[in-house]
Amino acid sequence: MLDSLHDLMFASDAKLVTLIGVGFFVVAGFALWMESRRSKRDQIERVGWVPWTGVFLGCAIIGGGMLSMSVPALLSNS
Repeated sequence: MLDSLHDLMFASDAKLVTLIGVGFFVVAGFALWMESRRSKRDQIERVGWVPWTGVFLGCAIIGGGMLSMSVPALLSNS
């Protein structure tokens, strides 16, 4: 655990942006799963208050932008 924290603390900006972009994609996947659950609900009146489609779209765009900016820097440094 301590080695991974040390590696994360001294990671390059490209690695940190890649990790944050992957995190945004994880949140986008969760939002996609929750939207599919909402569309298959039994009681049509219980819609919920979270706009899962908007959360998915926003997180997917932000994560894709972060990954598209950081992956070329990661590949050139290896």
